[in-house]
Amino acid sequence: MAVIHKTTLTPGKLELLTSWLPSQPWYEGGERHPELARAGGFRLDDPQGEVGIEFMVVTDDSGDETLSYLVPLTYRGAPLDGADHALIGTTEHGVLGPRWVYDGTHDPVLVAQLLALLQGEAEPQAQSESNTTDPTVVSGFTGPRITGPVTSTAATSGPRCTDIAVRAGTVAPEGTEGAGEGPQRDQDGGLVIRVNRVLLPGEEDTTGAQGHVTAGWRLPDGTDARSVFATVRTTTP
Repeated sequence: MAVIHKTTLTPGKLELLTSWLPSQPWYEGGERHPELARAGGFRLDDPQGEVGIEFMVVTDDSGDETLSYLVPLTYRGAPLDGADHALIGTTEHGVLGPRWVYDGTHDPVLVAQLLALLQGEAEPQAQSESNTTDPTVVSGFTGPRITGPVTSTAATSGPRCTDIAVRAGTVAPEGTEGAGEGPQRDQDGGLVIRVNRVLLPGEEDTTGAQGHVTAGWRLPDGTDARSVFATVRTTTP
């Protein structure tokens, strides 16, 4: 389970995001300089124990109304090959040393674990506590189960969301639980995971989705909010 080090991070996450957010197509603050606060989120474990995975919610209070953004992050001890375009920045961790911070929608480790969460194969972890699951994060999946390693991912961002096209080794028929429990076929399609970047409190409609993740965060006035963080649909060639 995730180990949270109580130490320094220089520069801090909010400093990195304050510089990075305005250049994203889903940023709704116009030319304003964002005023960010951490508002919630959760973590996932990397099975190899090498990559930190965090789904962070930040609120921006720079305008007339508060905006809430979901930023999936990965933390690595070395640069990720071919991902310079997804680099948010570098920082110095008081225990782990230099860390490369990425937009996690472009990181195959995060995408694989998000898929595992959707399929009920990974447990969400508390954002700020070690070895603690987060039961407030709810996921479900009704589509054909993808088994085997993720072989490719491609993320495309637009207004309000990022779509991640995912391909893996095999697809198990709907209703089976994975390898060895029914005939499988080579994958001839894939999944698109939509990560909602702009979070709207109370928006939990998942009609038409074959999978979803919902979770909560806290608004600046102390109000608790929930929304859909991600949905998934299958695709065909």
